[in-house]
This record gives sequence, structure tokens and C-alpha cells, in this order.
Amino acid sequence: MPAAPLFDLSDTRVVVTGGTKGIGFGIAAVFVQAGARVAVAGRSRLGVDAAVAALEELAGSEAPGRVVGLTVDVADPESCHALAASVTSVFGGIDVLCANAGIFPQAELATMTPAQLDEVLDTNVKGTIYAVQACLPALKESGRGRVVVTSSITGPITGYPGWSHYGASKAAQLGFMRSAAIELAKHAITVNAVLPGNVESAGLEEMGEHYLASMTSAVPLRRLGRAEEIGFAAAFLASREAAFITGQTIVVDGGQTLPESPDAVA
Repeated sequence: MPAAPLFDLSDTRVVVTGGTKGIGFGIAAVFVQAGARVAVAGRSRLGVDAAVAALEELAGSEAPGRVVGLTVDVADPESCHALAASVTSVFGGIDVLCANAGIFPQAELATMTPAQLDEVLDTNVKGTIYAVQACLPALKESGRGRVVVTSSITGPITGYPGWSHYGASKAAQLGFMRSAAIELAKHAITVNAVLPGNVESAGLEEMGEHYLASMTSAVPLRRLGRAEEIGFAAAFLASREAAFITGQTIVVDGGQTLPESPDAVA
């Protein structure tokens, strides 16, 4: 019997939270094009339906049954359990969880309210943990479960004014990842993270042209990332070839975190 092709994700059952737009949609699109069965989850039914339609177009003639869309509020553990149950019912199990859902509202530290802090931590930190907990029985049953967390360079490596709560949440995700990787290793489940730099998205465009120009000028590759480039890293971590990698991070930032000073990329 011939060996399966390298990085073959055919029929892999994947859940992508926050998968309706931006990086999440880019991750979902890569998995769909690699032959996986993908469940995209988001808070808006309208957004979920639009994402499913776009992903089915990418899947082409193989679309029927390959893509499903579900609503979820990852900050609500019951909603996460309902998501996992629905995906398990439709796909017969879950092999990969891409815990991507996250928010990044700005708030200056001096005026940040408890509600603003709770909103970010509930979605970015608790939401990651709740999603993993909900999918855990199916990931164990898979026998080759994969968890890929979307963190960020902001927090674990860099900082930016107005995002102290966001940075704290993204660093917290990595603390969770390392301990979860140890705890779940006995079930052959790996837990890793991708750390995107600045990636082209509607959210980033809302920051304005000056912000976009300043961020681009700080990247040695002289461009912002594309959502699918984060998806390629996630797909690798989800592959059978990455079975011996756990508790690790992949920075996907075009070299943004490398320079000692702006003069280095002038």
C-alpha cells in the first residue's frame, strides 16, 4: 500500500472558532483546500453563512458535506459544548481544534474599565480553554488530536499602547498551552500555537492608513501577512508529520520581531 502524501489532511475533521473572517477564515480556507472537513464557528449567523458559502466555493465539486457552519460564543462554556456536540454529530468526531476566536479592542490602561478587561479575557483566554474542554472527549477519541491556538506576537514578544489587556490575554494563552500540552500528551493530543504578526484584515484596516504604513515599514519583508499564511502554519501543526511537536510556538510575522531598532529595516 503506497504511503499517504506528505501533509495529507484529507477527511481530517477540523473545528475553527472565529472562523468567519480574518485569520480564522484564512485558516479554514487552507484546511478546506487541503481536503479537510471543516466546521467554522462564529457569533453571527449571517457571518457564519457567508463564510460557509465562500468556503464551499473554494471546495468546488467536493463541497457537499465538507463544510458546516455553527454559531458559538466561546466565552460561554455551554455554547462551546453545544458546538462540539454538533460537530461530532455531523462529522463523527473531531481531529483538530483551531482555537482562533479572539477580540482586540483598544483601551488605555489608565481608563480601562473592569468590563473591558473582562470582555477580552473572557473571549481570548477563557474562550480558548472552554473550547478545548468541550472538544476534549472527541480529540481523545480521535487518537491523534491536535489543538492549534492562535496567539499573537503582541503580549508574548512585543507590546503596543492600548492593548495591555489584549497582550496579557495572548501571553496567558501560551501559559495554558504549555501545561495543557503536558496534561494531554498521554492521549496523543498535541497543543501548539501560532503567533501572527500584523496580518491584512478588515479589523487592521480600521486602524487607519498611518497605522498600516507604520506597521508595514517595521516588517523586514516589507509587507503585511496574509490570513492564509497563518493557515499554512496551523495546517502543518495539525498534520501527522507534526506528531512529535507539542507545547511549541511558530511566529509568523515576516521578521517583524527581529530588528533591534527601526534603523535595522530602513
